[in-house]
Amino acid sequence: MKLTKTDHIALIVSDYYAAKEFYVDKLGFELLSQHDRPERGDIILNVGQGDLVLELFVKPTAPKRPQLPQPENQGLRHLAFKVSDVAACLAEFDRLKIKHEPLRYDDYNGKKMAFFFDPDGQPLEIHE
Repeated sequence: MKLTKTDHIALIVSDYYAAKEFYVDKLGFELLSQHDRPERGDIILNVGQGDLVLELFVKPTAPKRPQLPQPENQGLRHLAFKVSDVAACLAEFDRLKIKHEPLRYDDYNGKKMAFFFDPDGQPLEIHE
């Protein structure tokens, strides 16, 4: 077996409007599809940008992860996005009022990076 590419990344979010504003309006993902699933108590928003697809499960009743935005819990630590200019992204985050940590440098490759957070506190990263 050879796993060669990520098909999609699934995240559970609590608020439809906040998630859509954050991922589509602010981060620039395109809404690819929406599936209302009242029998499961959720809505699936598939959003994409280039080859990257996020599957957002909008489920207001899902239990919260403990200690967010603490990335040291077991499971998904964070989702990292490759960008060409971290400093420019942080300036755009400031304009869009997206909460983020200061610019820092990767301990191993010296490249610029920073963490930011979605409306539910999920830790996300931008990295050059």
